[in-house]
Amino acid sequence: VQLQASGGGLVQAGGSLRLSCVASGRTFSRYFKGWLRQAPGKEREFVAGINWSGGSTSYADSVKGRFTISRDNAKNTVYLQMNSLKPEDTAVYYCVVGPTRGTYDYWGQGTLVTVSS
Repeated sequence: VQLQASGGGLVQAGGSLRLSCVASGRTFSRYFKGWLRQAPGKEREFVAGINWSGGSTSYADSVKGRFTISRDNAKNTVYLQMNSLKPEDTAVYYCVVGPTRGTYDYWGQGTLVTVSS
């Protein structure tokens, strides 16, 4: 089983990026999916999550109204649309899969997002 995250990069403040995470090796259509991030010198934090059907989403207060999580179960993929990016969004972003929020069985390798001021 592998989670392959992509879409990170360097962007100016106010810009947008879209992260994708494709799972291979098995399907996760009934699993919770989410994104966590870890900034330099800081602890890892929850960013956004989505339930198996896509009918329920959750966000960290710091990204509400700017980030949108979605999923395509047919493609075994979860996305994170990030708009109005701020320098404090700079971090390595990890996609995760598990039975519920906070319990993650699988992790992606991480994709670096750098937001310049």
